[in-house]
Amino acid sequence: FSQAQEEAALPFETIGDYPDSYSSETVLIRLIAGLGYRYHWASKELRPEDLVYRPSEAAQSMRQTLEHLYGLAETIRNGSLNQVNKRPQDFTQMTYTELRKGTLLFLQEAVNALQKMPPQAIGTHQVQFQRSEKITAFPYWHMINGPISDALYHTGQIVSFRRTTGNPLHP
Repeated sequence: FSQAQEEAALPFETIGDYPDSYSSETVLIRLIAGLGYRYHWASKELRPEDLVYRPSEAAQSMRQTLEHLYGLAETIRNGSLNQVNKRPQDFTQMTYTELRKGTLLFLQEAVNALQKMPPQAIGTHQVQFQRSEKITAFPYWHMINGPISDALYHTGQIVSFRRTTGNPLHP
């Protein structure tokens, strides 16, 4: 029962209504909400055999892909809050449930931050990465062609991997 309650509390079970107007922030909100919605359903009810699946020895497993998606969602959240992303990261000790929940909550936090933002304020944000003492910054445009696009791509991989392991998405 508590697992069902926790699942019901996770964001992006639905994508929500269209925004009332178009702006840089509302387009980003819809893009991130679309990613969250797709990830919510792609990652739901994965089995142990799904998590270890990899299409070849050179490829990442589904579990490793979920870890990568967690890092991308954190980057999306941090960029929306204008915070630095610290590298390297290690998510290997997290459970599947923790990865899934954390990814969805990071995406929700990004949406919430964008909803509270004054018009056109996103143009002042940067995507920042810190490795040791060095910080590298990119214009926020990088968020679209970088982490958001990458996360959409890898969410599609999860859908494909599920089909291969005999656990397709519920229609």
